[in-house]
Amino acid sequence: MEIKQDNKSLLEQGIELPLMEEFYTIQGEGFHTGKPAYFIRVGGCDVGCHWCDVKESWDATLHPPTNVDLIVANAKNYPGKAVVVTGGEPSMYNLEYLTQQLKVEGIQTFIETSGSFPLTGNWDWVCLSPKKTSPPLTDNFSKANELKVIIHNKSDFEWAEKNAMQVNSSCILFLQPEWSKAKEMMPLIVDYVMNNPKWNVSLQTHKYMNIP
Repeated sequence: MEIKQDNKSLLEQGIELPLMEEFYTIQGEGFHTGKPAYFIRVGGCDVGCHWCDVKESWDATLHPPTNVDLIVANAKNYPGKAVVVTGGEPSMYNLEYLTQQLKVEGIQTFIETSGSFPLTGNWDWVCLSPKKTSPPLTDNFSKANELKVIIHNKSDFEWAEKNAMQVNSSCILFLQPEWSKAKEMMPLIVDYVMNNPKWNVSLQTHKYMNIP
């Protein structure tokens, strides 16, 4: 599906977003684990993590441009007044209008991003999850409230430390095992965190709970 020219303009303005899915659930990862939130997953990503569990989000043209006002209207129907914007890679898009309208409705704004594009929008919480294939822009490190590094192999610990050196002093640090390697990596993560207590362990608890 080819995005029409008029839709390109609306996408650039942030009036529409290529919506892959939206759903109300429990946050399963990182600092806000266990809290209810409305998830907005946008399509489009050029980071290309080989272990990504939502590869169907990569091609933005597969996901229809959806009016942001409709997305916000759907989100405000739920009692948990927090929205998590994820992807794909949400920072590919202009998110100013989305966050503005969510704020009007008294909804907190959270984003999960690799930080590989300039970050737009008014965010209550930024979860920066850096990827080796497309590292974060320097300006995005200072905006991170939470640094979540996925551990797929032993070399990722060194990658985690390189990123931790660039975030602000109040940023909360997490190491999370890549799901397919969790049994292999978890003992290493536990040992690493015990010896480097600035780090915390993050788990994909939603997968244990069998929820989205």
